[in-house]
Amino acid sequence: MVRTFRALLEVCYIIRREYIGEGTLKELEDALGRFHECREVFKETGVRKDFHLPRQHALVHYLDLIRLFGAPNGLCTSITENAHIRLVKEPWRRSNRNDPLEQMLETNTRVSQLGAARRTYVHRGMLVNPIVPGMSAFFDLARLCCEKICQIKHN
Repeated sequence: MVRTFRALLEVCYIIRREYIGEGTLKELEDALGRFHECREVFKETGVRKDFHLPRQHALVHYLDLIRLFGAPNGLCTSITENAHIRLVKEPWRRSNRNDPLEQMLETNTRVSQLGAARRTYVHRGMLVNPIVPGMSAFFDLARLCCEKICQIKHN
């Protein structure tokens, strides 16, 4: 098991290098091979039944991608995953599944506009309270509108 983690860490460290030449690609290929051989111990010991893990599978394609596009220089795929959740999955859940692409684009546009409005209000001093962690910009703006309406009614 330790050899598996060592091989995976070696792959990760090689991929993070700023320059990757043919010698480095050979090292990467060897480390990937060792990782795939050593990870079988998890099946043999009953820790896992299979290895259908997307990020592990993506490692197989790194050699070709580095040859095509060069060293990734520490690129982190979590950034795109977070953006995918925020820009695709959440708007999909808000849609009624009838022509969802149009609804998703509209949702993203509105959320973006609400965020811009919030930043403007904070900058102008119109929004005193900072965002409560976990609340979306939509709820902050709705709360702001309610507070302003109440202030107008009381004055």
